[in-house]
Amino acid sequence: MRLSILSPALAVAFATYVAAQDASDVLTLTASDFSAKVDNEPLILVEFFAPWCGHCKALAPHYEEAATALKEKDIKIAKVDCVDQADLCQANGIQGYPTLRVYKNGTPSDYQGPRKADGIISYMVKQSLPAVTELTLSNIDEFKKADKFVAVAYVSSATDAPAPAFSQLAEAHRDDFLFGLSTDQDVIAAEGVTPPAVIVYRSFDEPRVTYPYPIVDAQVQDFEEWMGDLSIPVIDEVSSDNYAIYASSSKPLAYLFLDPTAANKEEIIASVRPVAEEFKSKVNFVWIDAIKFGDHAKALNLQEPKWPSFVIQDLEKQLKYPLDQSKDVSSESVKDWTKQYVSGELKPELKSQPVPESQDESVYNLVGKEFEDVVFDDSKDVFVEFYASWCGHCKRLKPTWDLLADKYINVKDQLVVAKMEATENDLPPSVPFRVAGFPTLKFKPAGSRDFLDYEGDRSFESLVAFVEEHAKNSLEPSVVLEGQAQTHFSAGNASAEKHDEL
Repeated sequence: MRLSILSPALAVAFATYVAAQDASDVLTLTASDFSAKVDNEPLILVEFFAPWCGHCKALAPHYEEAATALKEKDIKIAKVDCVDQADLCQANGIQGYPTLRVYKNGTPSDYQGPRKADGIISYMVKQSLPAVTELTLSNIDEFKKADKFVAVAYVSSATDAPAPAFSQLAEAHRDDFLFGLSTDQDVIAAEGVTPPAVIVYRSFDEPRVTYPYPIVDAQVQDFEEWMGDLSIPVIDEVSSDNYAIYASSSKPLAYLFLDPTAANKEEIIASVRPVAEEFKSKVNFVWIDAIKFGDHAKALNLQEPKWPSFVIQDLEKQLKYPLDQSKDVSSESVKDWTKQYVSGELKPELKSQPVPESQDESVYNLVGKEFEDVVFDDSKDVFVEFYASWCGHCKRLKPTWDLLADKYINVKDQLVVAKMEATENDLPPSVPFRVAGFPTLKFKPAGSRDFLDYEGDRSFESLVAFVEEHAKNSLEPSVVLEGQAQTHFSAGNASAEKHDEL
């Protein structure tokens, strides 16, 4: 056997490489040192992870980058391998990965921030500061640039209005924004401010915005509404990290789907920006990675993988208004489409599977096109399961739901037990709810337009009890078809077959 011997230079290089691979600003915690390193730390972020977890792997480089940046601010970041430290994780009640918790002197709270490096940094910096930071000439310039969105109150005295309301606002939103207050006359003069005043400093759009309304009588809600609107850029990229900001807004959301590798991406965004500015008081605008979020485009009824594409969504009612994909996406077409939407001239595009040629099962296969005709039939009680084909809970419910429909097959003219694939069929605007999870079970009594939520367990017996409690029609068959035996179900024979319950 021939042995290879590294030259001294190669040996040094290899050792340097290994050291670099092992170097990390993320602390590794074990059962033996967890309490010692966490309980006495004023602030530390801990990730509980599993090496095989895909989400944990995606988080890892961002977590490392944040740890390095936060090290300079003396904020520590740590991790616990829950495969290696199973007992420690179990003792901390960890049930999923990754779980991130913020500890302050050993007291935990759930991490509520983004999972990209800059978001982690921003969130932890906010956690390290008091709700309101006192500002002087020595820290005002650094503080104004410490985050993307910073609010500062300038007052003659800390007890003068609106300082009390501003402090309440800061306590309520310390996870969202940075808040500062200054009574320093030198700071006030340097900023060219006449107190009382509240100014927002941003790293996007207009960098400095002064509260424009009467300020002495301003309440927490007044500041919340003003800052909430200012915190959303005229147009920005949307992803899982910032979608919640838009979802919590009362405004509809206009999506510009783009191929991020397209040479003219920035040119397209720039062309839409004036439209977004014009309609900012009515609609939020974003651009989105069409390659990464192609399935979301389909969910918004953009059926062709053709980019750029444009669609407006009413988030509250989950209604979609896609611009015809055969048309070019331009400043003019986007402006015209948005203007029509704001004026109420557009009708939502409702996605629907084809109406089935026949109904061959006890469970009625409902689609969007006939939803109103079937469900709003005043002569019938209707019990609908909204499901997704990929949903494991829905698959486990299916045999029980089929059994429920079988029980009432002889009264199907009085009671309809139905199912609808909610990812393939949109609800019409006349429906007073939106489906937010799967399965969702809704009961519409005969003669009513109101829907009752089913929130019990998913056993056959519980479903039957719910139907018999809320049905307006008789559940006794008026006619038994010739040659068709009437089947009676009881808890005894229903439970003979094993059914999964959640």
